[in-house]
Amino acid sequence: MTAPTTDRPVRRAVSPVRRRLAAGVGVVLVAATDLGVKAWAVNGLQDRVISLGVVDLRLAYNPGVAFSVGAGAPAWLVLTVTAIVTAAVGVVAWRTAAASTNGRLAALALVLGGATANLADRAADGVVTDYLRSGGFPTFNLADTAIVTGAALLVLSTLRQPAPATPSENGTIGAR
Repeated sequence: MTAPTTDRPVRRAVSPVRRRLAAGVGVVLVAATDLGVKAWAVNGLQDRVISLGVVDLRLAYNPGVAFSVGAGAPAWLVLTVTAIVTAAVGVVAWRTAAASTNGRLAALALVLGGATANLADRAADGVVTDYLRSGGFPTFNLADTAIVTGAALLVLSTLRQPAPATPSENGTIGAR
């Protein structure tokens, strides 16, 4: 007796190396796109604001981190702390890439890509170039959007993970 056949393609597991490569490509794409838009903003938004309805394009420089926290701190300190945090995110992304879901991997790539772009921008002159303004919200950039979106996806992917198996009182392993 032969087993019935199906027309569905066989799904193959993606190798850990390919998963890391995909995450790396995502990081580079986010960083390159943001740095390109920042270069355009510096050249195209000097002394002008472009209204796009909900969002205005307006050039600003942020010497601090999120919401200008640490704006009064020495530039070298902000750069050093930012570099350490970015490196830590990179280590976590690299170490967990092989076992991560696609959603978690995309989230880590967004966070790391945004952090890398802001770090590269800050390294040049001690400030991050911002160009998006929406209502009373502080001015931000594409890298900030990637970081926030990635962080939200990380939270969601963590909430969707099943609870780990734990030993029960009778010694068998079961879900919580």
